[in-house]
Amino acid sequence: MCGKTLTEPAIFARETSCECRAPHERLTIEQARRGTPVDRPVRVYADGIFDLFHSGHARALMQAKNLFPNSYLIVGVCSDELTHKYKGFTVMTEEERYEALRHCRYVDEVVRDAPWTLTPDFLEQHKIDFVAHDDIPYSSAGTEDVYKHIKEAGMFVPTQRTEGISTSDLITRIVRDYDVYARRNLQRGYTAKELNVSYINEKKYRLQNQVDRMKEKVRTVEERSKHFVYRVEEKSADLIQKWEEKSREFIGNFLELFGPDGTWKQMFQERSGRMIQALSPRGSPSNSPPRELSPLRSPSPPSHWGHAHAHTHAHAHAHARASSPPSPKAASASISSMSEGDDDEK
Repeated sequence: MCGKTLTEPAIFARETSCECRAPHERLTIEQARRGTPVDRPVRVYADGIFDLFHSGHARALMQAKNLFPNSYLIVGVCSDELTHKYKGFTVMTEEERYEALRHCRYVDEVVRDAPWTLTPDFLEQHKIDFVAHDDIPYSSAGTEDVYKHIKEAGMFVPTQRTEGISTSDLITRIVRDYDVYARRNLQRGYTAKELNVSYINEKKYRLQNQVDRMKEKVRTVEERSKHFVYRVEEKSADLIQKWEEKSREFIGNFLELFGPDGTWKQMFQERSGRMIQALSPRGSPSNSPPRELSPLRSPSPPSHWGHAHAHTHAHAHAHARASSPPSPKAASASISSMSEGDDDEK
């Protein structure tokens, strides 16, 4: 049965769904907790309205299903007629509520049109061993607690309520935010007639929806603008960093080329030296023929010492000329002396 419950919806109750052949003997809580007869599980009954089926309902049924080691959970759902009479209007119809319970994993069987107050005949008809519900007195139908006689018979097993969630809480949220949900459904295509909204309120809600759409567009534009500004700032920072790197590289290259000890100065000095060397006159060759004496001058008498001294002096002078080029001033003086010599010869 457990495997079937997890793969298929729970069954609807017949006149009786107890398939045991032995006479049905009601168990005590102690017997149920120790373990039940081999031929049948403990039959636990839980009832309610279950409107807007939520997690609080499911948790209560989970507790009921796990009260004993081997349990068969029967859930009774009251009809619309009884509910509207004793409790109030429901959001879901009885058929919708039946189907919601059938698809809860903890439920083995669903009793439709369940009684508001449990009678001995109903308990006997469905072979119910225990009734599970929260322990808070449930006053209704002219009684202080509809489960009072079940508690007195020792058939009541309490479960815990789930705080913070109930059908009344859900309805309160919808009523509190009625305008929001009305606008939501108008926007989704429901008509004012389907929502029971007046003409004036319909126009008001539609105008509010347009305003909200405009606000959303403005927020979208603002977000995109922020993203664009962020990207521009990020790119600007990258450009500034690259510019600084290129500037430092340019300044370094400039100083390396035009600085005090730069490559350009070395090149300039080298080329200046070459130009000065090219413009400077070369020395006379040492083996040039001697000048002829002027006939006006008489040659000095030869002497051995003087001849040797003159020869040594001429040799040293020729060696000096060959070893180092004359400076410009020396060259000019030499030219002047040669000119004076020529004049004398003339």
